[in-house]
Amino acid sequence: MTIAQFINSSLGRKTVMAATGLFLCAFLVEHLYGNLLLFCSDGGQAFVEYSHDAVRSILIRSIEIVLFAAIVLHIVQAVALTKQNSDARPVKYAVYKVGETSNWFSRNMGITGSVILFFLVVHLKQFFVPYRITGLEEGENIAHEVKEAFENGWYVLLYVVSCLFLAFHLNHGFQSAFRSLGLNNKKYEQLLSIAGSIFAYVIVFLGFASIPVLFYFGLAGTTF
Repeated sequence: MTIAQFINSSLGRKTVMAATGLFLCAFLVEHLYGNLLLFCSDGGQAFVEYSHDAVRSILIRSIEIVLFAAIVLHIVQAVALTKQNSDARPVKYAVYKVGETSNWFSRNMGITGSVILFFLVVHLKQFFVPYRITGLEEGENIAHEVKEAFENGWYVLLYVVSCLFLAFHLNHGFQSAFRSLGLNNKKYEQLLSIAGSIFAYVIVFLGFASIPVLFYFGLAGTTF
């Protein structure tokens, strides 16, 4: 079997989905670390320096290209795999049968993924495009831009809801990725499930969602 044939097979698509998904999980951890620098009592200087270093680093810029490629590949494979599964099962299972074998989130990864994609586009337009492409106006500070964005109640609501959907998506996807890569083990299945939930709901959801909420209520960013 050639590489192209493997990638286009059901197993290949699941493997690519799993690998890109775990890579994106690693990125989320790094991104969260950078965002948490906003809590430093230094007028946002640590966050600004972190952001500037990311712009100047050839390594980071190269990883960004890989990251965007991984996102696109993850989406393409998700759509292809969904269509492939749908074509292979033209007669839908009865609702009660489906409910007995899977939960809502595992059956609707496309919905949670779509919400995440929508937020990603909005988020990139809000921060990435002006900071990395068009450039901030003279005198503007990326930390101040973040603070101003988090003073907008609608944006904070969108951010928190999107983080929740991301957590739903990751809670199933994290465990599924290990199964697709053949790294799961019956002995550690329960532990993997717990680890996935902790990563999704504690690290990702609480970690990311707490930032805009604390800024919005004036509990953070007071030194900016």
